[in-house]
Amino acid sequence: MCGIVGYVGNSNCVPKLVKGLKTLEYRGYDSAGIAILKNEEIWVAKDKGRIHNLEDMIDYKDFVGTIGIAHTRWATHGIPSKNNAHPHMDQNKHFAVVHNGIIENYLELKEQLIMHGFSFQSETDTEVIPMLMEYYYQKDNDVFEAFKNTLNELKGSYAILIITPLLPNTILVAKKNSPLVVGKGNDGIYIASDIPAILEYTKDFFFLEDEEKAIINNDVTFYNEHFQEITKNAKYIDWEMDAIDKKGFEDYMLKEIHEQPEALGNTLNGIVGLDKAVRFVNFSLDKEYLEQLNHIYIVACGTAMHAGLVGKYSIEMLCRIPVDVEVASEFRYRNPIINANTLCIFISQSGETADTIAALKLARKRHAKTIAISNVFESSITREADHTIYTHAGPEIAVASTKAYISQVGLIVAFAVYMAEVLDKELELCHDIQKELLALPNYMEQIIENNEQYYELAKKIKNEHDLFYIGRGNDYYVAMEGSLKLKEISYIHSEAYPAGELKHGPIALVENGTFVFGIITDSNISEKTLSNLEEVKSRGANIILITNQNIKKEHVINIPNVHPILSPILSIIPLQFIAYFIAKEKGLDVDKPRNLAKSVTVE
Repeated sequence: MCGIVGYVGNSNCVPKLVKGLKTLEYRGYDSAGIAILKNEEIWVAKDKGRIHNLEDMIDYKDFVGTIGIAHTRWATHGIPSKNNAHPHMDQNKHFAVVHNGIIENYLELKEQLIMHGFSFQSETDTEVIPMLMEYYYQKDNDVFEAFKNTLNELKGSYAILIITPLLPNTILVAKKNSPLVVGKGNDGIYIASDIPAILEYTKDFFFLEDEEKAIINNDVTFYNEHFQEITKNAKYIDWEMDAIDKKGFEDYMLKEIHEQPEALGNTLNGIVGLDKAVRFVNFSLDKEYLEQLNHIYIVACGTAMHAGLVGKYSIEMLCRIPVDVEVASEFRYRNPIINANTLCIFISQSGETADTIAALKLARKRHAKTIAISNVFESSITREADHTIYTHAGPEIAVASTKAYISQVGLIVAFAVYMAEVLDKELELCHDIQKELLALPNYMEQIIENNEQYYELAKKIKNEHDLFYIGRGNDYYVAMEGSLKLKEISYIHSEAYPAGELKHGPIALVENGTFVFGIITDSNISEKTLSNLEEVKSRGANIILITNQNIKKEHVINIPNVHPILSPILSIIPLQFIAYFIAKEKGLDVDKPRNLAKSVTVE
C-alpha cells in the first residue's frame, strides 16, 4: 500500500525522492518522510499528512545528500502521526528503514527487543526492523550479517530499504510479497515500489522476485533467498512520462475518464479484428482443453471483481461454462474446489493485490491453469500466473479506478469471445460482438461529450446521504461499480441491489425524495426493471435512468444501444462522471480519497 523510493548516485537525492513520492502518493498519503546520509550521519525529515507538509519542513539548502530513502504511508499499524511516519531508526541512529508490507510477528520481536534494553518510539510494526539490525550489529559488528539475521527473523510481507552511515554509499534492499523495482539511470541507481516513481530517470528496470535481496552502491548486486549472488537482466519498459502527466486536466481521475476510449482501443489492439477470430499473442487454449473444463473461477477485489462479474455474464452466455466470481480475500479461506479441470482467472490493475496473489498461488498449488489480467508489466501477479493478458490501459494514478476497469471489462469480454470461437459456439453472435467492440471507443466519446448533463445531476444530488442503484443482469454489476465509485470519492452512503430484490427488504429505506439510479440496457428484461422503478417511485423516490432504450422518464441519460454483453462499458461512464462531479462540488480530493490506496499489498 505504501510507496517507497530510494536513490544512490552522484547528484542531490532530495528533489528526486520528493518527486518520486508525489508520483507514488496514490499508494498512501497519511504521512511521508525522507532519510539521507550526510556527514556520516542519518538526517531525517518526516511529518503526518500529505507530501506538501514534508516539503514545507525541508531546508533544501541544507538537507542535501547523494544517497537517501523516502516513504509515503497508508496506515496499518498505528494512527497517522509524525512518530508513526517512516523512516524509522534504531535508538543509536545507525540504521534508517522504510518498509511496505506487514511484519506479522512484530509484537513477539518487539517484546524480545525490549527485554534486551531497546525502547520504541512508534506504534508501527516497521520499527522492529532497525532495532533488529542494531541488535545483530552489536553482536557481530557486521552490517551484512545483521541484514541476513534480521530478514531471517521477519514473518509476513515486506519491501525494505535500509541506509546506514556504517556503509555510507549503500542501500540494502529486500523483497517478499511486496513490489520493488530497481532502475539504472545515467546519474545513479533508483529503487521504487512502482515504475512511475522513477520513470523520468530510466526505462531499464530490474524486478525483484520474492525473498530476493540487493546491495546497491555504484552498481547493483542481487542475491537469492539463500544470499547467494545471482544475475538478473534488466527489462525495458516503454512508458512515456506524459502518461503520468495531467495534460491540463484538473485531476487525474477526470483525465483518466476522458482517456477511456483510447485505453479501450489500446486494450483491443491486436486482439480483436473485423475479419479474423479473437487471438492473444502470448498464449492459446485449445478446444480439447476448453471442452474438459468443469468450472471457471474469476477472482479479484473491488472494482476488478465487478469487471469479473461482467466476465461471468459473457462467458456463461457465449460458452455455457459455469463461472463463479469470488472475492479474493475470501477465496482461499473456504477451501475452494479446484483441480486440473478448473480455469482460474485473476484480475488486478496493479498486479500487486496481496489477496489476489495469495489466491493465485493456491490455484496453482492445486494444478489449475491460471490467467492473470493486469495493467502493470512484470508485476507480481504476472510472474506467478501461467499466462498473462495485459490491458495496456496506461498508468492509472487516481485511486478510484476508471480506465483500468473499462479495459478489464473489454478484455474479459474479448476473452469470452475467444473461448466461444475456439469451441465453435455462437459464432455469428461472436462476430457481431467483435464489430461492436471496435465501435465502442466512438460511442464512449459521445457519452463523454455529454458531461454537462452529468454535472447538472450531480448538483442536485450532492447533499444526499443515501442513494440506491438497481439493475438486472449486467446492469446490476454496473450498479455495483457505480455505487462503489460514489462511496469511494464522495463519501455518500450508497447501495446497489438487483432490481427485483429491492422489494425484499431494502425498499423500507426508500422515502420521499430518495434518489435511485436505474440502469436498463437489455430489452429482454427492461419491463421488469421498469416495474421495480415504479415501485420505488410510488414511495416518493427520484429516479435517474441510464438506458439505451426509448423510455420516457423525468431524468434519463441516453447511451448508444449495443449488445447487453458490452453495455457495461458505456453505462458506467455517466456514473463515473456523476460521482466525480459530486465529489468536486463537495470540495473533496477526488484523486486521493480518505483511507484508500491504489495498490493494496497487504491482506
